[in-house]
Amino acid sequence: MDKPLAGIRILDLSRILAGPWCSQHLADLGAEVIKVEHPERGDDTRGWGPPYREGTQTAAYYLSANRGKRSIAVDISKPEGQSLIKELVPACDVVLENFKVGGLRRYGLDYDSLKKIRPDLVYCSITGFGQTGPYAGRAGYDFLLQGMGGLMAITGRPDEEPGGGPMKVGVAVVDLFTGMYAATSILSALMGRQRTGEGCWIDLALMDVQVSMLANQALNYLTSGESPQRLGNSHPNIVPYQAFATADGHIILAVGNDSQFQRFCKVAGVPELAFDERYATNRDRVENRQPLVAELEPLIRSRPGEYWLESLEREGVPCGPINTVAQVFQSPQVQHRGMNLRMPAGPAGEVSLVSNPVRFNGQPLNADLPPPEMGEHTASVLSELLPGRDDYVRSLREKGVIR
Repeated sequence: MDKPLAGIRILDLSRILAGPWCSQHLADLGAEVIKVEHPERGDDTRGWGPPYREGTQTAAYYLSANRGKRSIAVDISKPEGQSLIKELVPACDVVLENFKVGGLRRYGLDYDSLKKIRPDLVYCSITGFGQTGPYAGRAGYDFLLQGMGGLMAITGRPDEEPGGGPMKVGVAVVDLFTGMYAATSILSALMGRQRTGEGCWIDLALMDVQVSMLANQALNYLTSGESPQRLGNSHPNIVPYQAFATADGHIILAVGNDSQFQRFCKVAGVPELAFDERYATNRDRVENRQPLVAELEPLIRSRPGEYWLESLEREGVPCGPINTVAQVFQSPQVQHRGMNLRMPAGPAGEVSLVSNPVRFNGQPLNADLPPPEMGEHTASVLSELLPGRDDYVRSLREKGVIR
């Protein structure tokens, strides 16, 4: 299919996760992404294993965020490498980077420098704390930002419970959210450029994104003046909306309104509970969370999970199992939607990836290229963007500027 970003070229100077997650999504949407890597070590995540792809030294972590890109290996610490990047900029619509504040200025690859080369350039900078402010010079990593940005204060069991204490989320959600904010911001800037002819410098901070991700919990604080506390698997504003132990495991019960609570009580054999004045409305249930949960726990524990999943599903009460990652990919729904994407990838054979979840007109949008080997496309990209410059490219390779 003709993908929506066909014809857009992105020069990607980012590494690790937030930037690569952004550029992978844009590649899936049809953009050409040129990934610039260090000639010796490449993207840091190439070595973040085990596990590694069978027959290679490429970590699964790297594979998760680099589909659809062409890799060129350029040493931008050398003046010749800086000059080469500047020669590529006129042919690119977007530059994406996640160096520390000022990190690219010393190389002449900052926004102000590159804007002189291409005035309508869209330039996206991702940092831990943004381009301004007292923390601007600090390095920022997802784990740190989950803690500093309040997420770990509301994730995990309460301190007084066994196993209580702050807990990070199982994937780097701040990086992932930042990557998606970056993608939508770049798309917006490109649309704005079509209208005005002007480029844009996008300043995205992991800290800012984490604060925005607090969503209803942030508003709970701003409205009440009270900091939300950790509730384990419970919801601060809806009850019952949590994990419960069954006779043979656990299920998630997600009662979203009063009629669903009535239907749950019917299945549980306690229809009168739905009309108890302490529990009749969600507001009542939130105020009386502890006694209600104390009544529900032995009821739910008395039967196996399959009973609850089947019975509640029939009554239209939202519920579900707590799957392992292996069970996720065995799910008939996940398999039907083709979320395990397999792509041919060189001598090592097929590589197993996770599909882009976006579908246009019923068709999934996935890039045509697998995650590249380091510097795999240096020669082809430079020959396309710098035609007739074979001697120049050869000299760069001899000097160790490119690989």
